[in-house]
Amino acid sequence: MAVELATGRGGGAAPPPRAVLSRALSLPLICGLVGALPLAVAAQPGEGVRDTAFWLQLTVACYAGVRLSAMVLSGRRRLVQGAFWLFCYLAMGIAPLAQSVLGREPTPVLGPRGDMVLATALVLCGMVAFDVGALLARHRPSFRRARRPAATVHRTRLYLLVALAYAASMLLILQLGGPAIFFTSRQEISAGLNEATASTSGDAGGEAGNALLRGFGTVPAMLALLLLTRWLVTSRLARRRPSVVLPWAGLVVLNTIVNNPVSNPRYWFLTVLFALLFTVFPRSPVMYRAALALGVVIALLVFPFTDRFRYDEDGRQPVESNTMLEPLVIKDYDQVGMFANTITFAADGNGHAYGRQVTGAALFFVPRGVWEAKPEDTGFLVGGWMGTNSANLSSPLWAELWLDFGPLGMTAAFLGIGYLAARIDRRYVQRTLDDPSPGNVLAVIVPVLAGYSFILLRGSLLQASGRIGIAVLCILLVTTLRGDERAQLR
Repeated sequence: MAVELATGRGGGAAPPPRAVLSRALSLPLICGLVGALPLAVAAQPGEGVRDTAFWLQLTVACYAGVRLSAMVLSGRRRLVQGAFWLFCYLAMGIAPLAQSVLGREPTPVLGPRGDMVLATALVLCGMVAFDVGALLARHRPSFRRARRPAATVHRTRLYLLVALAYAASMLLILQLGGPAIFFTSRQEISAGLNEATASTSGDAGGEAGNALLRGFGTVPAMLALLLLTRWLVTSRLARRRPSVVLPWAGLVVLNTIVNNPVSNPRYWFLTVLFALLFTVFPRSPVMYRAALALGVVIALLVFPFTDRFRYDEDGRQPVESNTMLEPLVIKDYDQVGMFANTITFAADGNGHAYGRQVTGAALFFVPRGVWEAKPEDTGFLVGGWMGTNSANLSSPLWAELWLDFGPLGMTAAFLGIGYLAARIDRRYVQRTLDDPSPGNVLAVIVPVLAGYSFILLRGSLLQASGRIGIAVLCILLVTTLRGDERAQLR
């Protein structure tokens, strides 16, 4: 693989970036992700049928493996694109392939086998469209524009966010009865949230109150920690100030309580970890490569066994591991099956939503008392049609877009998403290299977006929208256009 050269400001060629793996390591990585692992999974014994759906699924796994290898081996840090291909390789590739081999689905697939074939083909179409969009962004002609004032973090407003984070997280902790409950199980947390919000919001508003209490208790704390971490990493003067170090240390403790992996969904903890990692190491290509490569190992070997934190002692079920594929047959990897169920749901007389589901997610803050016809969560909608009361059904982005806009609309949407992802990644690299200032907002926003993309891709959009809205409010609170030198972080 060719080594990309970085160009300095003066136009001269800088030394080759150390981000590119040596050729000696490139070949084993590509062979492992693209060939060895998918073929090893496909060769395992199982009751599954080697039909069209199986071969399509093997193609999806290999294609996503090729693209993930390209992300890891690249000399450029592509955070958003890297997160997309990591999710595709694991959740839309390897895990569904294992389920197809075993002939077992984490969520029942009710429709005919043809719907699974169509779902897998559409997944592949979405991935190819994302790639085409990224390619168009790469070859987009550049026009010289007037340099706009860069957005930066306002020092006084940052302290306001820190105060908000402390207040909101402490409220969450007190409402649930203290920090001890955050180290029990997610089932205990859910029960505590329902009890805390039921008395104030009633049955109809309990779900909204639950989401707001938990969202404000976790998101401001995470963003305040990331912004202060950015300040400390990039400023020696800040590391000597107790007014920066002490609030940061307190936020570390606070996030350990409210954002730990025991009491939070795995994808949310992955968001926090991903964002913190790239905030601490904003310019390290080695850490970027390691995060993507180790992400495969963690998702395959660690994620399935952390399901024990979801329930209390009575409800815990040990993960069966008769074969290497058993841990992949869990609900965290039900995306392709739920996409097939969504296709069957539409064919069963429900039809397409023509933008209603996406609109409901975008207007998540509108209460149902004001908007009586507000669309339900897509996962709940399809789950209700399936006859299940489970609240842990996913609705992957492919299913959301297909249900609203059909196959052509879904493909066009992924084309646009790929284009935007590539543009964001390019802007992130330019800004973090050219602007190493402590108040660089983009250096924090993009790692958060890359981490949260796991939740957006898994779905559903309505469940993911609440924390996005809170995060946007927090970023708007601290951001200002560069101009007031006294308000900048130093």
